Amino acid sequence: MTALAFTPHIHKPPIRSFSTPRTSKLIPKHKTRVSIQASQTPQLTLSDPFVLQLAETLEDSLPSSFSPSLPLQKLRDNSSESMLSTPWPSRKDEPFRFTDISFIRQSKTLPISVPPDPSNLLGFSIDTQFPNIVIVDGHLIKLKSKFSELPKGVYIGSLSELTSEGILERLSEFVGDWNEGDLFWSINGMGAPDLTVVYVPAGCHVENPIHLSYFSAEGGNEGSNILPISNPRVILLVEKGAQVDLIEDFSGGDGNKCYWTNSALEVVIGEGGKVKHSYIQSESLSSAHIKWTMVRQDSSSTYELIEVSTGGKLGRHNLHIQQLGPETETDLSTLHLSVGNQTQDLHSRLVLDHPRGSSRQLHKCIVAHSLGQAVFDGNIKVNRFAQQTNAGQLTRSLLLEPRATVNVKPNLQIIADDVKCSHGAAVSDLEASQLIYFQTRGIDTKMARRLLTFSFGGEVIDKLPYPSIREKVRARIKQLLDSALDGSS
Repeated sequence: MTALAFTPHIHKPPIRSFSTPRTSKLIPKHKTRVSIQASQTPQLTLSDPFVLQLAETLEDSLPSSFSPSLPLQKLRDNSSESMLSTPWPSRKDEPFRFTDISFIRQSKTLPISVPPDPSNLLGFSIDTQFPNIVIVDGHLIKLKSKFSELPKGVYIGSLSELTSEGILERLSEFVGDWNEGDLFWSINGMGAPDLTVVYVPAGCHVENPIHLSYFSAEGGNEGSNILPISNPRVILLVEKGAQVDLIEDFSGGDGNKCYWTNSALEVVIGEGGKVKHSYIQSESLSSAHIKWTMVRQDSSSTYELIEVSTGGKLGRHNLHIQQLGPETETDLSTLHLSVGNQTQDLHSRLVLDHPRGSSRQLHKCIVAHSLGQAVFDGNIKVNRFAQQTNAGQLTRSLLLEPRATVNVKPNLQIIADDVKCSHGAAVSDLEASQLIYFQTRGIDTKMARRLLTFSFGGEVIDKLPYPSIREKVRARIKQLLDSALDGSS
């Protein structure tokens, strides 16, 4: 067990890397300078032809006949300007120091510009009893979605079909107004064909959760150089005193198809509002899954995230949360599982600016393959006026193979002087004493390892709020772990 001591005013914390060192090639950086004139923006200078080509491809993929609404046009303009001034990240950039995204650059990226043919979705169904939004390859599929049994005033649907001027005006205050994202945030903003809107009016309590089912139908064969990209984007706006549960469920097509899901979710929670967010990622093991979640919390609001990520050759979640008022609560629980040549990556940032806020973060990961790795970069910043804050952060990693890798960077920055804050990290294999306990009770080592490994993630899985979702996730985790442990025995 490795403990990280707490030190106030940490600005550049040490990286804790646990593995036998391995070498990796850095992506060469192109030096060609390209100038491009963006619409309604000053001339921008770009040093990365790959990003320029991707921007042009995304722009060409958007339908010319579609007239975007003001919020969507604002999003695209801002994203275009940001994207064209940002180079493709390399391992020399601190946020991507341990995350290799070179296979995306080396692939032929093709935006999915049109919704799937309905005839190809005849056998496609989602097993859920909840209000359901089906998003296939970044496009909302209305025929497969179910919007019934919603309280009055709740809107679920695409931005292009939204007719309420009041909701449009509220959305205009937030869409395209967040400047904290990276290149992938901008790629999504530029390439999103439309926005999916979930709006909950003031004082409304939505009893049943809203289930967002993301599915990737397009994809190249395993080992293919073709990488179709989809850019689903959702905004959840919860007004003062409202409450809602949101379930995001990402899955891929048959087999190990190659594709890139570049998703973004914006969450705006009004004063006293409550959001419970369940995020389940089980994409193809040959895919890239990059997700941004941006959350703004007003005073006395509550945001709870439960994440279970098992899919993707690359799975990366960028989570940024800002508390914008006093007495605000944030609770984050994450389980990452890597059973193959996978990277599971969580980069989180939480900013507390007001008094009597609270936050709890639990991150767990299991790496069950010698080529698998996990990355945790968690930053909690308690600013000067966030007095009487209670913030805790804990990351625990289980490495089941000798060359399995985890890189953890817990980061707690405190400027206020009246706080209760803690953080820590632990990285290990299963403890011998635990295995001996089972053996003395007649349970062999192989079965003991299975039970202990599965129970390690149970603390996070048990927080998922609905039995049907919990059982689905448990079955997925058990299947993956059984396959991994059988292969390593």
